[in-house]
Amino acid sequence: MPRQLGELEDAVMTRIWQWNRPVTVREVLEDLQQERSIAYTTVMTVMDNLHQKGWVRREVEGRAYRYTAVSTRAAYSAALMNEAWSQSDNPAAALVAFFGMMSPEQREALQDAIRIVQPRMADASPEREAGRGEGHEAGSSARPPRPEGGGDPHGGQDVRQGGGDGERRGAGGEADDAGG
Repeated sequence: MPRQLGELEDAVMTRIWQWNRPVTVREVLEDLQQERSIAYTTVMTVMDNLHQKGWVRREVEGRAYRYTAVSTRAAYSAALMNEAWSQSDNPAAALVAFFGMMSPEQREALQDAIRIVQPRMADASPEREAGRGEGHEAGSSARPPRPEGGGDPHGGQDVRQGGGDGERRGAGGEADDAGG
C-alpha cells in the first residue's frame, strides 16, 4: 500500500497528473519556481525518487528523461483511503465517522460514485458467482440482513467520534479548530 507523498513529492506529482503528458525535470522546475525558490537538482532528485518508488515511469529523450505518471490521482487517493480504512479496528465506525465529516458536495460525489459502482457490485456478488443469485436482477439493491432485532448494526454503540455535539473531530478524537 502506498504511503502518503511528502509535500514536495505531492507538488511534483500534482503537476504530472494535471498535465497528463510526459514531462521533464526542467518543465516541473519552471512551474514550481513560480511558487517557491527551488534548485534543479532538488526537483531532479524528487523525480528520481518518485521513479524509484514506482510513482512515475521515465524514458530517455535526447539528454533528458521524460516522466509519466503510473496511475491517477484518484487511484492514489483511493489507495490512501483504503489503507486508512483497513487499519481501523471497527471499519463500520470508521466509515460512519468519515461520512459525518463530509461536506454536502462530497456526499453528492459519494452518491454519484455509488450509483456508478452499484451495478458492478451486484454483478460481482458472491451469490451471483456461486450461482445462488437467481431471482435477483442485475443492479438490484439486495442488502445483507439486519442483526437480531432488526436494530442498529453497531449494537447500539455510538460510532460517532466525540459525543455527537455537532463538532467535527480529527482522527484522534480531538476537535477540529478549522471548522469553527
